[in-house]
Amino acid sequence: MPRLLGSPRPPGARTTAAVSTVCAALALLAATPAVAVAPPLSDPRIVAHFDLSQGRQPENIALEPDGSADLTLSFARQIGRVDPEGRLTVLATLPAPVNPATPLIGAAIVTGIARAHDGTLYFGYATGTPDLHGIWRLCPGGTPERIAALPVTGLPNGLALDERHGRLYTADSALGVVHAVPTDGGAATTWSDDALLKPTTGFGANGLKVHHGAVWVSNTDTGDLLRIPIRDDGTAGPAEVRASGLPGIDDFAFTGRGDALIAALDVPNEAVYVAPDGSHHTVLTAADGLSNPTSVAVRGETVYVPSAAYFTRTDPNLLLATLQR
Repeated sequence: MPRLLGSPRPPGARTTAAVSTVCAALALLAATPAVAVAPPLSDPRIVAHFDLSQGRQPENIALEPDGSADLTLSFARQIGRVDPEGRLTVLATLPAPVNPATPLIGAAIVTGIARAHDGTLYFGYATGTPDLHGIWRLCPGGTPERIAALPVTGLPNGLALDERHGRLYTADSALGVVHAVPTDGGAATTWSDDALLKPTTGFGANGLKVHHGAVWVSNTDTGDLLRIPIRDDGTAGPAEVRASGLPGIDDFAFTGRGDALIAALDVPNEAVYVAPDGSHHTVLTAADGLSNPTSVAVRGETVYVPSAAYFTRTDPNLLLATLQR
């Protein structure tokens, strides 16, 4: 999720603050040269478009075995599934809070999502209210239920599942921490409170993945990609910067067994390839169909990039590209 200045307007509403934010973002986009898709990606194509007026702005993604994409549709408060033909099915709509007070956002919003092997979906729901704010679960054929409350002063964002240890990790963008939550539900704990996770002006820890014995986290404000080792006893080691110079970095996905990954840069309207040594280059831009990309998923030779159109206010979509190995 990007840093939004002031509370976002509900679908169809207009505010001076929102217009100013859009103008500033568009000015930045205009200053960024458009380039065509670059290796190791090719063949970008949009497979699904979403209704901005309904708040169906895809924030985060998990993949089904058949290649369908499970998406959090942020301001619609929905979990949706897009099949390989691009058809959308709404799996669940979250209850609306009476008086939402989500930090940094204002409105209620669904955020990160992760899928277990049995098809259970876990996701974050940020409302700023004690009754709804936290981590939720949707079992196949069931109804959504909250399994862990989180501090209402925070903003749960990126989410990753460690099934082997029965644990979920979630990045909190407002508090600048990583929480751990049992997959069976229960009390959340602050797993890492490292200084490198903290926000400097708005959004700190954002995207999150578990990879090679570590929790990897992006810090949107600093433009850094961090690696936090998981010690043998399950506690967090010190964070280290693995890549920098990534303005507006949101969520990301690893391309294979190594540490190479593709990251979404929301406001710059780009996706970048980050090599294991931290060097990086742009692989997708607005010229390829991006509209404020928020997250990435990789399955085999296919890369999925949802765009939420938070600032462009144009064409939230799901884009696929081919990964050249």
